[in-house]
Amino acid sequence: MNSLTVQVELQQVLQTMKRAHLANGPADLTLRQDRLMRSLNLLRTNYQKLTDAMTADFGNRSTYQSQVADIASTIKMLQHSIENLPAWMQPSVFEPPEAGMQTRIEHQPLGVVGIISPWNFPVNLAFGPLAGVFAAGNTAMLKPSELTPHTSELLAELVGAAFGPDELEVVLGDAQVGQAFSALPFDHLVFTGCTSVGKHVMRAAAENLVPLTLELGGKSPVMVDSDADIIEVVEKTLTVKTFNVGQICLSPDYVLLPEDKLTSFIEASKSFIRAAFPTISGNADYTTIINDRHYQRLIGLLQDAEKKGAQIISLAPAGESAYDAITRSIAPHLVIGVDNSMDIMNEEIFGPLLPIKTYSERLDAIAYINEHPRPLAAYYFGNNLDHQQYFADRTTSGGLVINDIMSHVSIDSLPFGGVGPSGMGAYHGKHGFNQFTHAKPVVVQSANNPATTRLRAPYQEKQAALEAMLKA
Repeated sequence: MNSLTVQVELQQVLQTMKRAHLANGPADLTLRQDRLMRSLNLLRTNYQKLTDAMTADFGNRSTYQSQVADIASTIKMLQHSIENLPAWMQPSVFEPPEAGMQTRIEHQPLGVVGIISPWNFPVNLAFGPLAGVFAAGNTAMLKPSELTPHTSELLAELVGAAFGPDELEVVLGDAQVGQAFSALPFDHLVFTGCTSVGKHVMRAAAENLVPLTLELGGKSPVMVDSDADIIEVVEKTLTVKTFNVGQICLSPDYVLLPEDKLTSFIEASKSFIRAAFPTISGNADYTTIINDRHYQRLIGLLQDAEKKGAQIISLAPAGESAYDAITRSIAPHLVIGVDNSMDIMNEEIFGPLLPIKTYSERLDAIAYINEHPRPLAAYYFGNNLDHQQYFADRTTSGGLVINDIMSHVSIDSLPFGGVGPSGMGAYHGKHGFNQFTHAKPVVVQSANNPATTRLRAPYQEKQAALEAMLKA
């Protein structure tokens, strides 16, 4: 199928959905909650099928990780919307400037929202946005990743059984289809993926002035202050770095560490991995890299860093290989002595490799963060309240977590999104409802109110009164 045919067919689907949205009128509370509940039940009823599909796509995907991150957390987001939607839908009423006038903001559905979801959490990042999209009264077209074909095909099948074609449509296909999808005149488009592809999506959407929510990534730093507990830092950082083996947009990308803490950090890392993963080869709890291309990219980052002088420390269990091309398994690695000439310090890693950059002065570490593109998240470890606030004030990131890693993403009352190169717009909870609605101001004027007469000619008498007011 050529690109023109794909574009025409997708346009037809979108226009049919747009016409249905207008013909059906605004979705009421009952219909919105019903769509959310159908989404929730789809996940709850088919969680094992979805888990098996994700495992097939990854080669090995931890069952626990799939069911926690892709199923349970998504159900929680949908349930949060169902429970809070009655309050969210209420108009926001404001005090009018004149007696008898009514002023309010109504939260109006946008229409048909496009969602381009990635491969790393193929269920959560497809259905997570729907918690806001459906709550806001919209319908949606979903383009899941072609890198997780088993999961994407299963989602298309399940959605087709649970939703009408005017409610939710799944579009399958390769990068060519994704390119055509991003060029459609949606009423809003959500893209989750890397910054480089996000730029192409933004260019395509600009042709139709489609508003965007871009959830990108970047290099999320972990700053360790001098008073931090190194064992706590290591345990929390490596817990997330080994979850989905670092294939997470919020994964800690590098650590800024006081020089005198390096040895203790390395030893604590070795101890943690020994306890968490006594074996990695054949370990069902240890997820593999999604495909050969990403595997080779990660090995290339290690080789480039070592060639340029970095010390590579494999945390693989004794007797096991650091990596295996056949299974696409890569053990956690520390990369010591990094600098900006290395690819690993210039690319988002998206894997179980953790660069450690030491510093002697706290302000130098903060300056290093600020010299680089603003990340999706920043993580700070330290107990001095003044230092915590200084870090919060002097760095800019999509989110900030103090003395933990990635815990903000599971709090539905907080917005999730980036800033600058790490994204634009935010969703989750009420913030998703707001993102996918139009806040329409409504004014109801009182009878016989003379408000507009000040604009009516002739102006001679009005001019005198205006000048008197300006002089006063």
